[in-house]
Amino acid sequence: MGTIIARKRKDGSTAHLAQVLIKKAGLIVRREARTFDRRQAAAAWLERREKELAAPGALDQQDPVLSDVIDRYVAESKKKIGRTKAQVLNAIKRYDIASLRCSKIASTDLVAFANELVKRVQPQTVSNYLSHLASIFAIARPAWGYPLDQDAMKDAFVVAKRLGVTSKSRSRDRRPTVDELDLLMTHFGERQKRRPSSVPMQKVIAFAMFSTRRLEEITRLRRTDLDEDGSRILVRDMKNPGEKIGNDVWCDLPAVALQIIASMPSDAEEIFPFTTDAIGAGFTRACQILGINNLHFHDLRHEGVSRLFEMGRNIPQVAAVSGHRSWSSLKRYTHLRQTGDKYANWKWLSVVSNQAQPNVMG
Repeated sequence: MGTIIARKRKDGSTAHLAQVLIKKAGLIVRREARTFDRRQAAAAWLERREKELAAPGALDQQDPVLSDVIDRYVAESKKKIGRTKAQVLNAIKRYDIASLRCSKIASTDLVAFANELVKRVQPQTVSNYLSHLASIFAIARPAWGYPLDQDAMKDAFVVAKRLGVTSKSRSRDRRPTVDELDLLMTHFGERQKRRPSSVPMQKVIAFAMFSTRRLEEITRLRRTDLDEDGSRILVRDMKNPGEKIGNDVWCDLPAVALQIIASMPSDAEEIFPFTTDAIGAGFTRACQILGINNLHFHDLRHEGVSRLFEMGRNIPQVAAVSGHRSWSSLKRYTHLRQTGDKYANWKWLSVVSNQAQPNVMG
């Protein structure tokens, strides 16, 4: 029996989740789900799949289309799937390869998919798409008996790399200038006066820079994880190439970062009880308004790490703040000369460390 569930997305649009659930003797023998923008499309897919599965021997055939495998992977994964990975997997379902049966997908199909992608995105992004898809190829056969060929994916990676369709992500060297930060702080200060309930972006920006924390990490920080006497905080689920969920790391807090935390309201479990979307969108929109080009919120972390090296900190000391497990990741900063702390007398320090403001959700 199939069902369609309507769910509101963050952007206000409606997603229609079509689900097929088949039981035998009280046990679930097949569960499939797909999300559609239109209810009519969801109903059409549901009707088609119910007819296909009702055919003699259909339930014995473990050869679904790739889009169904993606849906099952998302539905059954006990690990939290990151926002970026979820977006990529959902995007893959819109390409022709998603309609192919598992047994029909060869390396040539994957290379063709990569070549189609590179017409629209950078080779680094193509690598990310294939990597996220590879995680499904890795478990489809051993977990569900689906004939997805891991070797086909490995061959596709080799071919795409040789052809230049994929490449490693480039290290960004963009750092905000003091003038750009002054523009942002002034902009958000004026906004705070007009809308006192808005996200205190001045504090968030300064904290991101002085603590070297990533955006998603900032929104997960809890007061119960703060060791004020030890000037450190437990950063939960820190991003790591090998593992993310459960990768909890104690990170040192520079004095300014600790002062900013002390200035935040204490009536919420999270220190910064705002959404990543509200912060990220607000930052991007402000840069557009102010004419600040090619500056990302994540560049604040890069600025914070650079600042520590310019203050004379060594790699172990910087890693204690940034949370880098591999010191080799910090070697690209070692060319920086010790020049002191250019933010020592920054005019915004007193603003971001002032008394707490009303707690709001963003």
